[in-house]
Amino acid sequence: MRRLLLATAAVATAAMTLAACGSSEPAKDEPASKGSAATSKVSVTDDKGQKVTLDGPAKRIVTTEWNVTEAALSLGVTPVGVADIKGYRAWDKAAPLGDGAKDIGMRGEPSMDTVAALNPDVIVATTDLKAAAIKQLRKIAPVLEIDSAVGGAQLKTVDRTLDLVAEATGTKAKATTVKKDFRDKIAEGKKALADAGADKRKVAFADGWATGNQVSVRPFTEKSFLGEINTELGLTNAWTQKGDKAYGLASTDVEGLTKLGDINFLYIASDSDGGDPFAKLAKNSVWKSLPFVKKDHVHRLDDGIWQFGGPASGSAYVDSVVKALTK
Repeated sequence: MRRLLLATAAVATAAMTLAACGSSEPAKDEPASKGSAATSKVSVTDDKGQKVTLDGPAKRIVTTEWNVTEAALSLGVTPVGVADIKGYRAWDKAAPLGDGAKDIGMRGEPSMDTVAALNPDVIVATTDLKAAAIKQLRKIAPVLEIDSAVGGAQLKTVDRTLDLVAEATGTKAKATTVKKDFRDKIAEGKKALADAGADKRKVAFADGWATGNQVSVRPFTEKSFLGEINTELGLTNAWTQKGDKAYGLASTDVEGLTKLGDINFLYIASDSDGGDPFAKLAKNSVWKSLPFVKKDHVHRLDDGIWQFGGPASGSAYVDSVVKALTK
């Protein structure tokens, strides 16, 4: 499935022309100054330690992964090129992508010809993209390489991603606001859970996929993006696996769920991409025997929350978790 290959806004009519060219305007508190300031060079040091110099704040950006696409959109910047637009729209509805972007191909295999035709000022890629592809992209335009994920430091990585995209596009004040709003959302969610007596619960978030009658389960440990948010909300992560170094993800099967005990099981699925794998377990004897299944503590969260996204997806996740655990 598309979302397993890499673990990895519609605007008003009056602004459609701006979105179509992928331009961004300075934030209201960041007006372009007179004279040469508007065209002064911008230098950004990416997560590879490479200094990337641009002729000025990037107007035309290309994003090769969904988390950096979400970051750009959260900053009010519509990319001219986005990888796998159909998949993005299925999995990341928290930061809607309008009609101004061109699909550049799959996240792991961007079309170099398509990217070149877009004449980007900067290409924002992640460390998940192969070095050979990065090398080719550098022949087209400056490339910012951003850490895809860092196990145990996901929220810091999200902040860093926003900051790098903001530096490149001249939207640093907007980034500060976005980061603050996200932390405020987490604090509000934590309070809502506490007020409802739902804090300190054990939760296990996972996604999964079905192959025939077999359902594979992918646990999101406490070092994953959503695992870190759960901890910030005051919830206890029931998974005991360590998870991979970057994303904090592990693997198990239905039998492995018997180790969880009496918890709340959370997951996200997409009816337009793979369907609901856990619904396929309705007649599975092991699944039916699980305490959280018997107590109806299985919660499918809202669609369109990208599990590896940024503040927009994270905020949507908080709202969905609070709704699920306090109903």
